[in-house]
Amino acid sequence: MKVVVAAAGTGGHINPGIAIANKIKEKERNSEIIFIGTDRGIENDLVPRAGYELKTVEAYGISKKISITTLKNNLKTIKGFKQSRKIIEEFKPDIVIGTGGYICGGAISAAHKLGIPTAIHESNAFPGKATKFLEKKLTRIFLGFAETEKYFSDKSKVIVTGTPTKVQEQNITKEERQKILSDLGLSSNLPTVLVFGGSQGAKAINEAMVDLIEQGKNENYQIIWAAGQKQYDGIKEKIEKDGTNINNLKRVKILPYIYNMSEMMNISDIIVARSGAMTITEISLVGKPAIFIPLPSNSANRQIDNANVLAKIGAAKIILNEDINSSNLDSSIKEIIKDPEEMKQMGLRAKTVAKYNVEDKIYEEIKKIIK
Repeated sequence: MKVVVAAAGTGGHINPGIAIANKIKEKERNSEIIFIGTDRGIENDLVPRAGYELKTVEAYGISKKISITTLKNNLKTIKGFKQSRKIIEEFKPDIVIGTGGYICGGAISAAHKLGIPTAIHESNAFPGKATKFLEKKLTRIFLGFAETEKYFSDKSKVIVTGTPTKVQEQNITKEERQKILSDLGLSSNLPTVLVFGGSQGAKAINEAMVDLIEQGKNENYQIIWAAGQKQYDGIKEKIEKDGTNINNLKRVKILPYIYNMSEMMNISDIIVARSGAMTITEISLVGKPAIFIPLPSNSANRQIDNANVLAKIGAAKIILNEDINSSNLDSSIKEIIKDPEEMKQMGLRAKTVAKYNVEDKIYEEIKKIIK
């Protein structure tokens, strides 16, 4: 099987693409798979790290705002459509799969014009603009949440599969957990809070976290915090302004990015994060209570919709982006950890929305499509 995966921008778009590619490789070892992305996103790290070739094109999404910058970006994006078509014509794939975002526009449109089967995976509870725009050009639409189906007119194309992810529930022993935490300079005797804001980091979360740590609010819990590759250096500078070493903080480990996310989620007791669809999926699979700070959106409250999937069943709390500060974040964490039984029940409720064998379901549908 020859496959093109279009994925760019954030881990929430790229990691599902990699998970699908890995499943295809597992089932058909001789498969040829390439990715189409941009030259500026985290795909330039994640895709080669996963062992796949990345072809880059220019893509910014089409904007209606009038300015010299948007005009230039729109022209570059149109050029990117042509670049995507050239890649697809030369590679001659059996199928082109998009995993969300503006990068899908050129790849899916080119494949459709060339008569190549197409599929897209929409992980959000509210579908993105690219997915809606491409609906008529798609052979299949894979959904992360059943709630999303109502937004599509042709239900025959739609299949609710769940979202592909490398994160799974792991049976980590007490000794293994102790070793992992010890390697991070942390204790196995305190509740562990995992904090992250997506692959790019989240400014509001990061600012609240810096304040929380500087005030020493986490006296009865410890933190593993992925600050984001683009924001880590600035946070390091803030924390070290008084001579403190970022690597010697009490009850805190700060990292630019977490590559072993499955392991980190499994050893944690609470997760504090944005509410991207991938995060919702991962939290439901590992069964952890969560505190969500949804990313604001002008076009639609997409991450609010995602967060509510777990919040409405009592598996998560929500703090709005404009409201978050060190005090309400700390109090929300402490409210959860003060009742171990309720903390456990929140995790079990999260598991009720988990979907399993996602990649297998998608692979079987891909096989049907290309026949």
